[in-house]
This record gives sequence, structure tokens and C-alpha cells, in this order.
Amino acid sequence: MTSESPILKTPRLRFVMWDEGDAALLQQLHSTPATTRYLPGNAPWSLDKAETRLRGWLEEQARDGTTKYKLLAEDGGFVGRAGISRFGSEEFELGYSLREETWGKGLATEAASALADWFFAREFASGFIAFTHPENIASQQVLRKIGMRERAPILIDGVLDTAFELTAGMRSWKPSAL
Repeated sequence: MTSESPILKTPRLRFVMWDEGDAALLQQLHSTPATTRYLPGNAPWSLDKAETRLRGWLEEQARDGTTKYKLLAEDGGFVGRAGISRFGSEEFELGYSLREETWGKGLATEAASALADWFFAREFASGFIAFTHPENIASQQVLRKIGMRERAPILIDGVLDTAFELTAGMRSWKPSAL
């Protein structure tokens, strides 16, 4: 799918930068009610929306050295997206979204844990946040598994989301079973 070198690798995943022609993959990722029910707007993405997000991620990478990356399986198959990017001007935010057929296999936890280690090793900042729709219990469990702790809720597009934070000091403690 891409000839670029991985930005990050785990035992089952490769994080690579998006190619400009990847908007259709991104639209496909966010094309079902199940994969968009907890996202702002709660609706499948148009190709225009996917192209806009993709351009934004390319710009973030160039500016900040980090963004939401394309996730590939060992065989090169598209798994989803995951990364850490700026949220406002002061904070960084962890985010991920995986193809529905990959859910329940520990890939979100594997990706989030690897991203946390990568982020702190490169000293982008002393911490980052993540937030989920209040009903997205599975994602909240992922964030807790990597050592994030809950903080004050955050209002995103009219929804009071459950918010989490992780600092480098907190990350020094790693759960034994990810």
C-alpha cells in the first residue's frame, strides 16, 4: 500500500504516513454507523471530509512531527488510523479508529501503548490527553489499560466527553497485561 518506512512498528502493526491518494481508505474506515457512532457528527464521512482530514494530517506532520497515522497490518492490509496530534495550542491528543472487523483483538491497546512510549521517547511534551464519547466504554478501557487517568470532562461538538490524561511520569508505571 505504501513504500514509506514505518514511523513506528509493533508486533502486529505498522504506522506509516498517509499517501495523498488515501482519502478513499479513510472514507471507507468511517463509512458505517458502527464506525462513526461515537465521532462528532455521528454520520459516515463524505469523500470531501476524508480529503480535508487527510490534508490536515499531512500539514500536522510537517509542522509538529506527529499526527494521526495510517495503520497497516503485518501483511500490509489497512487496519485504521492512530496517532497523537495537537489539540488546540497547548495540548496533544491521542486518537485512533480501527476497521470494525479488527475490533476485540487488542489492536487499539497495542497501538495506543506504542504511541505513548514513542511520544514520550521523542519528548514532544510532558503529557497528552484523550477523550471518548461517554458511551464508548471499549475505548475508555483501552485508555485505562495504557495507564491514562480520568480528568474533567471536555465539551466536544455539544457532547460532554469523558477525558483522560497521561504524563511521562505516569507512563513509567506500565500495566503488566496489555
